[in-house]
Amino acid sequence: MIGLVGGLGVGAAVQYYRELSAAHEAAKRRLELAIVHAQMSRVFEYASTDDRAGLAQYLAGILLQLKASGATVGVVPALTPHLAIDELLAITPIPLVNVIEVVQKALAGRGLKRVALFGTRFVVESDMFGRLPGVAIARPRGDEIALIHDTYSQLARTGAAAPGARERLIELANTLATRDGAEAIVLAGTDLSLIFDDSNTPFPHLDCASAHIQAIMQAV
Repeated sequence: MIGLVGGLGVGAAVQYYRELSAAHEAAKRRLELAIVHAQMSRVFEYASTDDRAGLAQYLAGILLQLKASGATVGVVPALTPHLAIDELLAITPIPLVNVIEVVQKALAGRGLKRVALFGTRFVVESDMFGRLPGVAIARPRGDEIALIHDTYSQLARTGAAAPGARERLIELANTLATRDGAEAIVLAGTDLSLIFDDSNTPFPHLDCASAHIQAIMQAV
């Protein structure tokens, strides 16, 4: 059974549910899934103060609830909580499908050497917590990071982007490619799958949510 930490934001959890359901149906398998809601605001509080131990304890408590529901594999469908992945792996009550490892393998598999990140400020400013060895990061400028963070945060809270936000991100992706040499954009915020997918994304990219879901299917 998959134990999904929901609420980070709600749209991403719904997307994971939808995609996992479709993948299980295609494989003629019954989806076994439990979801426990986490508070995005609380996760952001831990991240903003770099309280990795507190964040890990909070997530471990939710994973313990999922284990009590029968979950045998844990999934955290967001990048920001992975700020505390080392601390969480040390105390998690069930094995996790670690999205950071998934992204590392996907980038290596595609031979990408220089990328830019779209996600929360915590993810972008930290270059995904320094966990992409061998890959150079083209970091957006301050106002550009604010645009990405604000767009992502609204998606996570409401499930919809502000008018024109998608177009501004597309323009920024092109800028990062031409100005900063980014070979691809890592969609390092799972809620971005609400506005970008393989059929409508006009720039080279790696969708972390899609890669993560594929890895989950392999794990179960």
